Amino acid sequence: MKRTRTSYDGVVLCAPVTVPYERYSSRTAHWWAGRALRALTGATGFGPGDIDGFCFASFSAAPDTAVGMVQHLGLSPRWLDHLPTGGASGVMALRRAARAVQCGDADIVACVAADTNHLDSFRQTLAGFSRFSQDAVYPYGFGGPNATFALITDAYMRTYGIGREHFGKLCVAQRRNALSNPLALMRTELTLDDYLRARPISDPVHLFDCVMPCAGAEAFIVTTPEIAAARGLKTARILATIERHNAFPDDPVQLRGGWAMDVDDLWSMAGIGPEQVHMLQAYDDYPVIVAMQLEDLGFCPKGQAADFIARTGFEIDGDLPLNTNGGQLSAGQAGAAGGFQNVTEGLRQVLHQPLGAQVPDARTAALSGFGLVNYDRGVCTAAAVIEACR
Repeated sequence: MKRTRTSYDGVVLCAPVTVPYERYSSRTAHWWAGRALRALTGATGFGPGDIDGFCFASFSAAPDTAVGMVQHLGLSPRWLDHLPTGGASGVMALRRAARAVQCGDADIVACVAADTNHLDSFRQTLAGFSRFSQDAVYPYGFGGPNATFALITDAYMRTYGIGREHFGKLCVAQRRNALSNPLALMRTELTLDDYLRARPISDPVHLFDCVMPCAGAEAFIVTTPEIAAARGLKTARILATIERHNAFPDDPVQLRGGWAMDVDDLWSMAGIGPEQVHMLQAYDDYPVIVAMQLEDLGFCPKGQAADFIARTGFEIDGDLPLNTNGGQLSAGQAGAAGGFQNVTEGLRQVLHQPLGAQVPDARTAALSGFGLVNYDRGVCTAAAVIEACR
């Protein structure tokens, strides 16, 4: 018998922080994490001595994990978590920190993701990314996310009749959203013609389908309503979350993610449906994954993303505002911080503290994560629904 999920009563989210991205940086991931923690202190007044929980995600902090980071950052937490799950890490941090606060294992949890980007960082990350890739992909001269996502994109297009013009509409909308974000790295207009004419990288993946690696950090605080109120902080509450790993392992190619296994639980727990959220902040390393999330999160039936995309406006003032800061495709992908970006941006929008333009009358947001392409598919998926506290 399936147990009833416990609500997230007694927990709030606050203080979304973005450390401005840089295309390349000579700094370490530790420096970027320190900047994020300093920004949290500036936003909340919480000093290192107040923070008794720490959740950390990074691809480039090695050899340190969250354990080493607490010494670097001068923290002494009584609750600690390290998330090596890339694009799913933001929602996973939110879930874990919320339960820690709810159970009294911590009162103030700093959730931080930070990565640097040296000139050779991306190649080095790929070289040691997964044993699956090292054993089953690289020996054949085939590797890296562009090639993997080219196969996923090709299979998805052929299976569901979706075209590059549909993916292009998503990319163009996100670029328009990025134009009001002063921290976005890509802030020149992108037209659909620009998108369609862009050079192929690994066909059918072309230039504007690919995220741009960069350096940066994202962070937010999970705490109790009473502690946040004492600091005068605006807060949001968690309506629902889901998380799944290695979903549908027998599928020969990834056409769906773990969201599809748990989507009914997500909306049942939230008490609302996808048509009632004011925006979607979806993980967007490639537009095919955005289309997949539109279906698997219930915004449209499976196989109907092409029609849904064609008839929906995704700009900030559109029918379903999507990745309102520009997403990773236009703001940049700062490693694991890309997995936090959708959480911090969704939180900013419902708190009416945006980096750029505000989604009109926004109170609720759906957040979605996708991470760790381990050989042939993304293994980690997660999603959450949040709402501004009144």
